[in-house]
Amino acid sequence: MTAGTLATSAVFTSAITLSRTEPRHLDLAFTAVTQPCPWPKAYGGDLVAAAAAAAMRSVTDGKTLHSMHSYFLRPADIGAEVRYEVELLRDGRGYSTRQVRGYQNDKPLYACLANFAAGEPGGTFQARFAEELPGPEELPSTAEHLAGRTGGTMTEESKAYWSAGRSFDLRHVPGPVYLAVEGDRVPHQAVWLRPFDPLRPVEGLTDAQRDLAALAYVCDYTILEPVLRVLGLPWAQPGLVTASLDHAMWFHRRGTVDDWLLYVQEAVAADDGRGLGHGRFFTRDHRHLATVAQEGMIRAA
Repeated sequence: MTAGTLATSAVFTSAITLSRTEPRHLDLAFTAVTQPCPWPKAYGGDLVAAAAAAAMRSVTDGKTLHSMHSYFLRPADIGAEVRYEVELLRDGRGYSTRQVRGYQNDKPLYACLANFAAGEPGGTFQARFAEELPGPEELPSTAEHLAGRTGGTMTEESKAYWSAGRSFDLRHVPGPVYLAVEGDRVPHQAVWLRPFDPLRPVEGLTDAQRDLAALAYVCDYTILEPVLRVLGLPWAQPGLVTASLDHAMWFHRRGTVDDWLLYVQEAVAADDGRGLGHGRFFTRDHRHLATVAQEGMIRAA
């Protein structure tokens, strides 16, 4: 991946493009290929989104994915096939449950439980975000922010990846934490995000299912950043090593991801080499789409 990399959302849709295969352990199996990134191992959101796609393809009665609870067991190789096996744990009238395990080199590297709901009438409530936040048009893109900048462990490859290789245009409030912690060391931030171009259809998924997978994919890029921000650790800090440990996500209501979404995040805790981040996705008209919590390893030299 070079500085001239074309910004496209195809990286994401390629990540959740599954092929059917014969299961070895559970009821159904699919394969997907992890996408390029400039780190030693594959991006964690790649695994979550592909597992979400596999689980959704196993539910054929119209129920909607409403939650996922995941563990990252081993790092995944980049550009290599992962086999996602699905266990059909329960199919009820109102809810269905699936277990998904990801295997690479015949070893389990990811596991999750995914739950689906038919939906029913009930009360409605949703959180809101602060009105005073600047809009995405007022903020620089990652490519604009990094233009002409160098420092830390950033290479031309990682700069190109941050700028154009993640399928989504990400714009931070306050500034990003790529090369330095921009702004005060506060335990919160917000990120406006939108695909670089309209999301492509994905075989085996409806557009609504693809959009749920998109939220699962993009959430992992920045969910630990409030923890890094409050600790004063930019991504390019020499010696910094991070890894996703576990992840939970709840999908509250449907909404397209082709327009700008606001991802409001906060640090919950940091100690013993681990940090916990919490985030919520909103549309521009304040519809609360999803909530995320993730614990990650944060190892600073």
